[in-house]
Amino acid sequence: MTIHSTAIIDPAAELDPSVIVGPYAVIEQGVVVGAGTEIGAHAVISGPTVIGQRNRIHPFASIGGPPQDLKYHGEDTRLLIGDDNLIREYVSIHRGTVNGRGVTTVGNGNMIMAYCHIAHDCIVGNQVIMANGATLGGHVSVGDHVNLGGMVAIHQFSRVGAHSYIGGMSGISKDVPPFVIATGIRDHLRITGINKIGLRRSGYAAEDINTLARAFVTIFRTELVLSEALDLALAEFPDCQLVVDLIAFMKAPNRFGVVRKFDAE
Repeated sequence: MTIHSTAIIDPAAELDPSVIVGPYAVIEQGVVVGAGTEIGAHAVISGPTVIGQRNRIHPFASIGGPPQDLKYHGEDTRLLIGDDNLIREYVSIHRGTVNGRGVTTVGNGNMIMAYCHIAHDCIVGNQVIMANGATLGGHVSVGDHVNLGGMVAIHQFSRVGAHSYIGGMSGISKDVPPFVIATGIRDHLRITGINKIGLRRSGYAAEDINTLARAFVTIFRTELVLSEALDLALAEFPDCQLVVDLIAFMKAPNRFGVVRKFDAE
């Protein structure tokens, strides 16, 4: 274990012998850190927080702090972070609340750039990219392989489907379906197409992407009401898993509705 002499580590914290801790970092009681993780200078990690293996936490990050929720009164809630995440400077990730899930969860292989914020009770999947200043309100769910542009802000309780791409400076107040490109602010939020590049990079076959594109026309570019469009797309393409997943997401219960407005750029 390599711990700088100026770092402050609570005796009750549990660090794997291979963990590296930089100057003036603070690791508090209730923190567990897995093998190969590096914690940069001046980072603060509060507990209860469990951090997996091979994570790189850069200087001045604030990890596992109490939720920004007026109803929180010191209850024993948690933050769970998986493996191989890159967490850059000044990122803040907060624990859950008893009125929510009780835990904030960050998966594996994510890149969380400088000044990003992940609020209480959020679920962040795997291989997510959050560009500088992207912000998740409380209880937000972000699927695998999502790409959030710089300064994107996502409203509390919203969902962002897997493999979607949200353009920089967007303000998200509805659920964003999986596999799409979205941009805009609140009432002006619109979908501009399928995230074909992201899907190809994730290894999806061209045939499946093309089938999804055909279903996309049925769902987003017709005058049918949403329920009718979803049923028609499922009837037309029942054997394409991408289509099935898209329709399941859009039919799931939601608080604020699902973005459907289409506006090709």
